[in-house]
Amino acid sequence: MNFLAADVVERFYTFLWPMLRVSALMITAPIFSLSAFNTRLRILLALVLTWLVYPLHTWPVVDPTSAQGLVEVFNQIMIGATMGLILQVVVGAVVVAGQSIAAAMGLSMANMIDPNMGNVPTISQLLIVLSTLIFVGFGGHAIMLGLILESFHSLPIGTSIMNQAVYGRVLQWSSMVFLGAVLMALPVMVALLFINVGLGVVTRAAPSLNIFAVGFPAMIMAGFVILIISMDSIGGRINWLWVQGFSVVREVLGVSRV
Repeated sequence: MNFLAADVVERFYTFLWPMLRVSALMITAPIFSLSAFNTRLRILLALVLTWLVYPLHTWPVVDPTSAQGLVEVFNQIMIGATMGLILQVVVGAVVVAGQSIAAAMGLSMANMIDPNMGNVPTISQLLIVLSTLIFVGFGGHAIMLGLILESFHSLPIGTSIMNQAVYGRVLQWSSMVFLGAVLMALPVMVALLFINVGLGVVTRAAPSLNIFAVGFPAMIMAGFVILIISMDSIGGRINWLWVQGFSVVREVLGVSRV
């Protein structure tokens, strides 16, 4: 009986390490971290993934209550959380792009409550839905789960990614929140800027014209038309950002391309 109890404790200690890494990814990764994604389903998915990867490796037996075990718990959580954080940069870029477009159109006050991002403009909500569909459409969720499984080969238990090179790469990638937003929103913003200039010329030519009564509806209508025309390029930029995000995840984890 004592042998069985010791065996159960040993299995628990070995099962804990992959479970921590996978669970941290489930909490921070796009789609899986959404409030709409059921918590029970998230826990069940983490358990299933851990159970599938568990027979593929030899896991060390480390007491999680010891000093070494606490450090290892932190390491595993950081590996999974870093993967999710890198991919969340793309979502942040989409939100900033939507806010910039909405501000240029005059819709910055038309906000919606997003369960994951908070109070965001309607254009940002539209782009978030578009980015989620693109993410699922090219199999981003499957690629992400494949990367977390491959990470156990490149970063086995006992290996830490907490070093200056990883910090620098993640900080460098975080600038894509603004660069990616500019790449997505720039066509619409530039077109609306020229329309604003045109409205300014009209106002100077006809001072009696009520620019507020004419300009605001014109900007909203023109903004939607330009947004529809630019949707193809915006979707391409979002797809490019997702691909770049996965490339950064592979670089940080040390996973070679297949």
